[in-house]
Amino acid sequence: MVSLPHPSVLHGAVSASCLCCRKGKDQFDNLEKHTQWGIDVLEKYIKFVKERTEIELSYAKQLRNLSKKYQPKKNSKEEEEYRYTSTRAFLATLNEMNDYAGQHEVISENMTSLITAELTRYVQELKQERKSHFHDGRKAQQHIETCWKQLEASKRRFERDCKEADRAQQYFEKMDADINVTKADVEKARQQAQLRHQMAEDSKAEYSSTLQKFNSEQHEHYYTHIPNIFQKIQEMEERRIVRIGESMKTFAEVDRQVIPIIGKCLDEITKAAESVDHKNDSQMVIEAFKSGFEPPGDVDFEDFTQPMKRTVSESSLSNSRGDGKSEPKFGSKSKGKLWPFIKKNKGAGPEDFSNLPPEQRRKKLQQKVDELNRDIQKEMDSRDALTKMKDVYIKNPQMGDAASVDHRLAELGQNIEKLRLEVQKFEGWLAEVEGRLPARSEQPRRQSGVYEAQNPSGVNSCAQDRESSPDGSYTEEQSQETEMKVPATDFDDEFDDEEPLPTIGTCKALYTFEGQNEGTISVAEGELLYVIEEDKGDGWTRIRRNEDEEGYVPTSYVEVYLDKNAKDVHKPLQKISE
Repeated sequence: MVSLPHPSVLHGAVSASCLCCRKGKDQFDNLEKHTQWGIDVLEKYIKFVKERTEIELSYAKQLRNLSKKYQPKKNSKEEEEYRYTSTRAFLATLNEMNDYAGQHEVISENMTSLITAELTRYVQELKQERKSHFHDGRKAQQHIETCWKQLEASKRRFERDCKEADRAQQYFEKMDADINVTKADVEKARQQAQLRHQMAEDSKAEYSSTLQKFNSEQHEHYYTHIPNIFQKIQEMEERRIVRIGESMKTFAEVDRQVIPIIGKCLDEITKAAESVDHKNDSQMVIEAFKSGFEPPGDVDFEDFTQPMKRTVSESSLSNSRGDGKSEPKFGSKSKGKLWPFIKKNKGAGPEDFSNLPPEQRRKKLQQKVDELNRDIQKEMDSRDALTKMKDVYIKNPQMGDAASVDHRLAELGQNIEKLRLEVQKFEGWLAEVEGRLPARSEQPRRQSGVYEAQNPSGVNSCAQDRESSPDGSYTEEQSQETEMKVPATDFDDEFDDEEPLPTIGTCKALYTFEGQNEGTISVAEGELLYVIEEDKGDGWTRIRRNEDEEGYVPTSYVEVYLDKNAKDVHKPLQKISE
């Protein structure tokens, strides 16, 4: 009889192996959760960088829109204002802010390409690698579990066969001790016991072989396969950690790379701010609005002790006085508007800019001359080019017809001649302003009625040399020299009416008045005239000499006799004794 070890002897070792399998499976679960958390962190960082790039793009767009919003519009008044150093500095700031916005776009582009795109691709690779490693781990775990199940089955079979052999042996011994049992039954029991013992021996050999194989597989599993898989997972996780650290470093480097360029933008803004010259800007304002007028002379003393009848005293600002009694001017049709009462002409000014003060007029004329000279140069360049083309056609007829450019050459010649005439015209006006030529007869210099004398004796007005527009009006720069503020009236509408106004009385000229401004009328001392509009508080009375001659005279120059029953007829004027 062969004594067999009881199966419980091996049960402890097998149970320990089972426990190790379960622990290995638990570690795989923990590692799987941790590596998934690492991928989630990486994806969260990618999302963070992506939102940062969107913020940078939005900020850059807002900066560009802000810069564009405050850029001067082309061919507008704003563009002219940018000749001052302060506004030019502001324009430079706007341009630099545009470049500043470009650097934030560069930050967005670099973060997108170097971080977001790279990490997104790396995450996909990381997921595939992680999946492969855990697949190998599960496969190894399943293999060792299969070996474990085979070992358990072999052990249970060996245990069963051992128990069967023990029962057969006990039965044989019982039969052999019983004297009443036949020899044949005893032999049969002995053979059965031997068979069971043989089966137990075979199960033992099989179990021993299976156990040896399992131990080998288990050793290979825990000392080779699983460590290799864990090592790969560890390396994968360490690469992930290194990669996210490098991405954070790149995040800072992308910002750092544009700092020098942003610094240059800020340096340019500082340089532009330092270029602001208050003296230069002030001088430009002076040059832009310098009128060229001389200050008015001293105000004359008005002697109110003289026995004269005055209705409304003329403005005391005027220091212009008639030098003696000059001859009255007749034959002038005064249908124009008197400059103190008209509204500023909103249409295009006269061609010779005579509505501007002398200095401003000179600048405008000089600009016009320069512009015409540039146009002449362009036309001459075009003519030279066509002349060369014609010469080429003459030498090489196959390239084109020389006669085809004759018409265009003739047009250019005519244009050049017209432009030269224009230049001569404006240069004449310019020379007149600068005093190189005498004043032309068709553009006489006129005086404003505001500076006329209020009594017969006085001195010449200091405004004699001041220039007014063709309709007798000064620009706003000219009118600023006077301290008298004349309120707006309805004279414009009245002058536009072609219907003659009815007479409301008569008047007698106390002094001679030379109406040199359009809208005024000249009168001689002692002359009798019709009154068609009385003084409305502005110091002027509207009178009429005949159906074609009417205009304004200072109220203090005439003695008015109003006739409430007067009709729109010219009654014979009676001699009024002084």
